[in-house]
Amino acid sequence: MLESAHRNHEIGRAKEFGIRVGKPRPDWKAILRRKDQLIAEFADYRQEQFEKGKFTFYRANGRFTGPHRLALKAVGKEKIPAEIEAKTFLVSTGSRTAFREIPGLEEVGYWTSDECLEASKPIKSLIILGGRAVALEFAQYYAHLGVKVTVIQRSERLLPESDPEVGDTLAKVFREEGSAVFCGTQIQRVVKRGKKKRVEFLQRGKKRSVEAEQILQALGREADLEGLNLSTIRVKTEKGKVATQLTQQTSVPHIFAAGDVCGPYEVVHLAIQQGELAARNAAAWVAGKELKETMDYRLKLEVIFTSPEAAGVGYSERECREKGWDIVTASYPFSDHGKSMVMGATDGFVKLIALKQKGEIVGAQVVGPHASDLIHEPLTILRYRGTAQEMAAMPHYHPTLSEIWTYPAEEIANLCLA
Repeated sequence: MLESAHRNHEIGRAKEFGIRVGKPRPDWKAILRRKDQLIAEFADYRQEQFEKGKFTFYRANGRFTGPHRLALKAVGKEKIPAEIEAKTFLVSTGSRTAFREIPGLEEVGYWTSDECLEASKPIKSLIILGGRAVALEFAQYYAHLGVKVTVIQRSERLLPESDPEVGDTLAKVFREEGSAVFCGTQIQRVVKRGKKKRVEFLQRGKKRSVEAEQILQALGREADLEGLNLSTIRVKTEKGKVATQLTQQTSVPHIFAAGDVCGPYEVVHLAIQQGELAARNAAAWVAGKELKETMDYRLKLEVIFTSPEAAGVGYSERECREKGWDIVTASYPFSDHGKSMVMGATDGFVKLIALKQKGEIVGAQVVGPHASDLIHEPLTILRYRGTAQEMAAMPHYHPTLSEIWTYPAEEIANLCLA
């Protein structure tokens, strides 16, 4: 869906590249059909894996009745056991949209990301509550399809966990494209005004209000623990998530957890890593072996599929400062880079963070074209604890987007040698 919206936006820029086309018109139903077709193809592949796998698959709701017992309630007409027993369990029930207490919101009504994925009728305006990944991706999806979008964020900037320049760059792009972005807000109430919905809020003490056809509540997600009965078997939770060790064990050693249900990051590839590690550790537990394998979040990787994309790997500058590390940083803008200038994609930057003493790269951030791909070069450097000197020495083809990394790498290398 995002790809369709971005294509619609890019067609609108065709004149910049000397190409004459008419005004593009998005077909909302066709966009959803394409999305559904792709999902069906992925689902068929997963179904084949289930059928070929060396395990039994039940479609059911599960509820712990004891440390080694799980009661099952079938979803569908398939006959399944009423209860199963196992030596180990892996809880991976994911997350759901978190409920937020906002006066009037429930009465007026709103969308979550689930409704957005099924909305086949055009709307003219949308208010989005939130300023993290899901909020920003849907904000630009609708904006690039011609919807008037307003983003209302409680924190002082978008993407508050990232370094300031990441959220600031995206806010600048959103505003330039016609979306309104309000940060540092406190929502007072939501009311109905005719056919529209109004959000009234304070921004740094000043009263404001905006109206739109619809509201998207994108104020975070929460672990889906409903019905699992974890407290009965003494599985501890912290801040609404299952508490786990780096081995992915819960407070009950033979019960493991992975993914959004335990965190700490709501990212697919990390959930997969956690699940695979938990499975190996569960096998070791059954065999009576020591659990030596643990999760390493040093290589945590995050991507936001806006345009420009935003991506980060390793530690942010803020996290490094909090750890008391002596670091050096260097950035380089896409506005001064040949390939991005040719592409007409000059918003954003790349940034490297390194330990000053030896130049080891410990973090990187990108806001710019193909950031989701570009971030994997510093990821490799981090994986093998490489230095800025080594990164700068790597050959890069010209002109490419990838060669932009050589500029901050060279700057850091020189700073570390000084």
